[in-house]
Amino acid sequence: MRAVLMSGLGGIEFLRIVDHPDPFMKEDELLVRIRATALNRADLLQRRGKHPPPEGVPDILGLEMAGEVLAAGPAAGDWKPGDRVCALLPGGGYAELVSIPAGLAMPIPPNLSFEEAAAIPEVFLTAFQNLFNVAMLSRGQIVLVHAGGSGVGTAAIQLIREAGAHSLVTAGSPEKIARCLSLGARAGWNYKEGPFPPWVAGQTGGRGVDIVLDFVGAPYFEQNLESLAKDGRMVVIGTLGGSKVEKFDLRTLMSKRLQITGAGLRSMDTPRKIALTRKFADFALLRFADGRMLPVIDTVFDWNDVSAAHERMESNVNVGKIVLRVTG
Repeated sequence: MRAVLMSGLGGIEFLRIVDHPDPFMKEDELLVRIRATALNRADLLQRRGKHPPPEGVPDILGLEMAGEVLAAGPAAGDWKPGDRVCALLPGGGYAELVSIPAGLAMPIPPNLSFEEAAAIPEVFLTAFQNLFNVAMLSRGQIVLVHAGGSGVGTAAIQLIREAGAHSLVTAGSPEKIARCLSLGARAGWNYKEGPFPPWVAGQTGGRGVDIVLDFVGAPYFEQNLESLAKDGRMVVIGTLGGSKVEKFDLRTLMSKRLQITGAGLRSMDTPRKIALTRKFADFALLRFADGRMLPVIDTVFDWNDVSAAHERMESNVNVGKIVLRVTG
């Protein structure tokens, strides 16, 4: 098969499509012909040598894919060649073939293209895990979603809406905020206009939000604590702005009874990923099929233009997912 590999660590000039050995399919796995994959921030970090793949995972970028089953192992259940599937991956999405545990495969709703389906697994499973399994989101609660125009942000807004809860978002442009509002966010704040806690207080009658989904990290830490209501929960999904908090007062945690949790799917073991996938599929697949939820795509690139796709993500102008079409 062919795959995108790195000839070195650093810039986009190190990305190359080259020949690579085909994956080995185990008895409980599916061999899938990848038709589309999608970019994630972790791909950019791995390219720079800052986010290496877990032990045993090929050094091929790509944390999700959509494609057609070519073969199913004898212990892979009822899947058959020709079935359209999408799945979360620990790596290996930027390739023509991948072998995956059958339990990670989700059937692609018939109304979705491969490109649309490839935009689902990583961001929606990340948002679902952190909203429902970690932060225990319930009906009527308010969630502050940072980076609202990102892939995880646009997924989170829709999941929050479908759960009967409410989202407030921050983003870096009026266009991104408008897109968030169209997906169901209650209000948006352009972070370039200054600190967000006074705005959050105004939106919540001074109460604060129940949950914060944070991608920024250290620069937002104290503002996030200020924005949380009593018994609030903050889930740290990313550290785009930095990872080291210089100081904060622990009394804030105690006085508000706050919880702070870290997140990450890539290091989660396969049985837990399978359980998460099944729970998400039960909640979401019918909603994708009938149009209540949709994958948000910014741009589709041919995978021969993978460098340009990475360049676009690094520019931080995208709203939603950047997808690679894997062509023959």
